[in-house]
Amino acid sequence: MDRADLADFLRTRREGLQPEDVGLPRTRRRRTGGLRREEVAHLSNMSTDYYTRIEQQRGPRPSEQMLSAIARALRLSPAEYDHLCRLAGYPTPRRVPRTDRINPGMLAVFERMEDTPAQIFNRLGETLAQNRLSTLLFGDQTRYTGPRRALAYRWFTDPAARSLLPPEDHARHGRTITAQLLATHTRAPADPRTAALVGELLGTSQEFAAIWSEHPVIGPYCDPKHIDHPRIGSLELHGQTLLDPDDSQLLTVFTAPPGTESHEKLKSLPVLHDQLV
Repeated sequence: MDRADLADFLRTRREGLQPEDVGLPRTRRRRTGGLRREEVAHLSNMSTDYYTRIEQQRGPRPSEQMLSAIARALRLSPAEYDHLCRLAGYPTPRRVPRTDRINPGMLAVFERMEDTPAQIFNRLGETLAQNRLSTLLFGDQTRYTGPRRALAYRWFTDPAARSLLPPEDHARHGRTITAQLLATHTRAPADPRTAALVGELLGTSQEFAAIWSEHPVIGPYCDPKHIDHPRIGSLELHGQTLLDPDDSQLLTVFTAPPGTESHEKLKSLPVLHDQLV
């Protein structure tokens, strides 16, 4: 516990708030800006003496419950609350990340991807957005509902989900998908949607259950992706991934080096599709 920095951090956040910011009336006798210690204590449902001792670097280390109450009283952001926990000597709390609302900055980048396949996924492997080239290459992956929204569920329960990948890549890809789901589950074990997906797969797919039991862990996945497309044949693509600032969503862009056969096939895909419709 860093008593000095904890006290100073709380003081700066207290002095940065005005009574009206937290629903308190502003009295005429108030001589300085910011909240008083007794006001923070009242909002935190604790005694003024207890809160004052924290700012004066005295008394016992506040519990995590007390820190949470103070954080709510001071309107701390998630990042500020994490910092408060670290100053008090506690691990930062695990949060269930949002999954479906696309970050505006990431969406702006995605919307500029016109000449290469691009998709936005959440950590469950659900496709939140696809551009035209991605849809032509992989099919519409945003149309699914229920557990089928997750790539892992489709991969282990629907043989059609494997049709674009050559058979020799199936085992490695299945392990990669399982490892990614395990990482998501480990990162947010309290997320009921992740737990439900894992439970559904454990009860449905022996293949998934066998891989899951091995606790697969992988690093960044940058290996080439081989696609057997029914219209343009075999392609070798490279996937580059951009993480959302809160680490809940991923923008994946699939590229082929200019001058390669795969690059020329990607360029021809929209033209071929327009000729056939």
